[in-house]
Amino acid sequence: MSFSFRTPIAIAFAVAIFFGCAGPQSDPGDVLPGEQPETKKDRPAFAFVTNNASDFWAIAKKGLDQAEIDLNIKVDFQQPPTGTIADQRRIIENLISKGVDGMAVSPIDAENQSDFLKETSARVRLICHDSDAPQSGRLAYVGTDNLKAGIEAGKLIKEALPEGGQIMLFVGLLDAQNAQDRKAGIEKELDGSGIEILDTRTDGVDPAKARSNAEDALVSNPELDCLVGLWSYNGPALVNAVKGSNKEDSVKIVCFDEDDATLQGIEDGLIHGTVIQKPYQMGYESMTLLKRIYDEGPEAVPEGGVIDTGVQIVRKDNVEEFRSELKKLLGEE
Repeated sequence: MSFSFRTPIAIAFAVAIFFGCAGPQSDPGDVLPGEQPETKKDRPAFAFVTNNASDFWAIAKKGLDQAEIDLNIKVDFQQPPTGTIADQRRIIENLISKGVDGMAVSPIDAENQSDFLKETSARVRLICHDSDAPQSGRLAYVGTDNLKAGIEAGKLIKEALPEGGQIMLFVGLLDAQNAQDRKAGIEKELDGSGIEILDTRTDGVDPAKARSNAEDALVSNPELDCLVGLWSYNGPALVNAVKGSNKEDSVKIVCFDEDDATLQGIEDGLIHGTVIQKPYQMGYESMTLLKRIYDEGPEAVPEGGVIDTGVQIVRKDNVEEFRSELKKLLGEE
């Protein structure tokens, strides 16, 4: 069947009938910020932004993957390739332009990023993970209580040096809140112990520099008794420095996280112990909280605004069991 409309009035009448029968039109007001009306999201999209590109984050990614399934969300996992503020800022700005519904960020330098993060929190639901920026306007922090973690590291140092001694700390950047808190926790635990912290050396998130820092320290301080690494890659770097300096029998190591070389160093007797964070929980719990905030509003934020994901201590007596559990988590066995 065909129709022929010969007058403007007939054309207008036909158009009115067509759109009147087409049903209610989509309301642009129903579309979330950053979306186009014709591409309304079928599930919320969140982002997880790290402070560097360390292998440490592979475990967090597993938690994010599981959260996608359990919570019916989309997760954009982003790592600043060089671990710089400029890299991280570009990533965050790009995520906002894509219209994500919320993001979890590990600030590289909380003090110097606070203004930018305040601008970010005004545009998108923002929480911090791994390292906090409490003055940034973020809604909450999900991750390790790094002061408590530093205290646990201090206990390991006292175990390694029961008669006291001299130690040195190594970390990528002391501007990061997690580094500052871990250092403060170590200092608190070692107060009055007879253990002296000679220095804290930074490497700019460069594993090669981390090793050379340790090698230089061992040369310039021949009486050094223990090296302490505060970030995940520092443990392997310290092992290589001690082995390269032929001081395996005289220098102890205490560090953080579960890098494979760190766990091997514990098995080989080169590392006394490591403070393990829970990156899987950081990933999963940060997405869980963002989804709750998305659904329920700011009232979903827990009292105090902090979710502590806790730590685990690994020494030679439990490293084999831990490695087996880690492999299962990563799907390697």
